[in-house]
Amino acid sequence: MTTSSAGKAVTKAVLFHELGGPEVLKVEEVPLAQPGPGEVLFRVEAIGLNRAEALFRAGAYYYQPTLPGSRLGYEAAGVVEAVGEGVTGFSPGDAVMSVPAFDFGVHGVYGERAVLPEEALVRRPEGADAVTSAAMWLTYSTAYGGMVETGGLAPGDHVVITAASSGVGTAAIQTALRIGAIPIAVTRGEAKRERLLELGAAHVISAGSEDLVKEVKRITGGRGAELAFDAVGGPGFAAVGDALVPGGTAVIYGTLDRRPVQLSMNWPLSVHGYSNGAHSRDAAYRRRSAAFIGSGLASSALAPVIAETFDGLDRITDAHRLMDSSTFTGKIVVTV
Repeated sequence: MTTSSAGKAVTKAVLFHELGGPEVLKVEEVPLAQPGPGEVLFRVEAIGLNRAEALFRAGAYYYQPTLPGSRLGYEAAGVVEAVGEGVTGFSPGDAVMSVPAFDFGVHGVYGERAVLPEEALVRRPEGADAVTSAAMWLTYSTAYGGMVETGGLAPGDHVVITAASSGVGTAAIQTALRIGAIPIAVTRGEAKRERLLELGAAHVISAGSEDLVKEVKRITGGRGAELAFDAVGGPGFAAVGDALVPGGTAVIYGTLDRRPVQLSMNWPLSVHGYSNGAHSRDAAYRRRSAAFIGSGLASSALAPVIAETFDGLDRITDAHRLMDSSTFTGKIVVTV
């Protein structure tokens, strides 16, 4: 926090004034807002990057930024500095992390400080540092909420995980193992096969050179998988459904392929669209996810895979360039 030439408190934040690539992101001084009723001001220590933010920056997310001067960012870890009237769950000094229960064009957490509604924060797991905390909530709550609560993943089930080298994908592998399920990781090429096996994938399928349906059937002895957890959508979603047992479940949580989603005719088939933002607005869901994540971290069953950590807000453009490259495995974090 600094003071402007006019004597007002200001802080640094990442804004963008036009749609485009990483180069549109600018670090600027903005007025330091004070928390209103039901809001919490926290000092940001680390920011976790998510694919949604690259889509939002480019105008390809499911809602549009308000330009100029859009904020950005769903996920951050920090320390509470002040609370507004009526806030009972947090006090100054509490270590917290944000959950995606807000419009990040308005409340984006890419900055030195952020003000969020009380329900958009949870306490950091005991003993978790800022980088670990910034890399945890969205990935693991998406994997837990999508596969376990929505998809009904059970011990012994085979689960097909697409975009398996992403932050959510690596969290999904660990979550499946913790449940006692068998993760089948799907990636676009051979380059990440060994790393995904090291991270616990029971099997890895290269979508670029192997037939997804044939490989899943081979792995499962001709049965098919019980669950698919898909981040891609598009026409390829039909093959994801074809790889399931009759009566299987496909959960789609992302649309990396922006073309219309095609459905499998492998009926009966259950298809669910999973929204972490919608689930995170429910207090009971936040409590269950926090318990799953916290206990998993404490037992070492869950451990965020950090692809790279960038030091300082001025590295946000570099971090977004890496995210756009899709050459990494795990989660990208920026410290503040």
